[in-house]
Amino acid sequence: MTTLPQPNVLKIMVIDDSSTIRRSAEIFLTQAGYQVLLAEDGFDALAKINDHHPSLIFCDILMPRLDGYQTCALIKRSARFHATPVLMLSSKDGLFDRARGLMVGSSAYLTKPFSKDSLLSAVREHTADTVSK
Repeated sequence: MTTLPQPNVLKIMVIDDSSTIRRSAEIFLTQAGYQVLLAEDGFDALAKINDHHPSLIFCDILMPRLDGYQTCALIKRSARFHATPVLMLSSKDGLFDRARGLMVGSSAYLTKPFSKDSLLSAVREHTADTVSK
């Protein structure tokens, strides 16, 4: 008997150049029942976002080629994905970094290293509307 994909399972993308961060997030989110999409940088993410339509995106700030601020700004400028919540991930926790994230359209800011609880709490908070539809 084959199991069909569940249409109610949320797709969550994690964009981070650190394989450790990507793997940690993937484990936490998969254990919680989410479908996880991974990207190493902004360019990789933009191609995958168009193909997979994630419900929520976690985006590292410091990445090569296209940083998190630029990636978030491009997602938010897209007519198709402007409503998708983008949560910034960073080891920096300064007011300037948080403000810059908000300026490019991010919904929240999560400091690394994040815990399983803080990651899942952020998902629940920013996908409540998606789940209730």
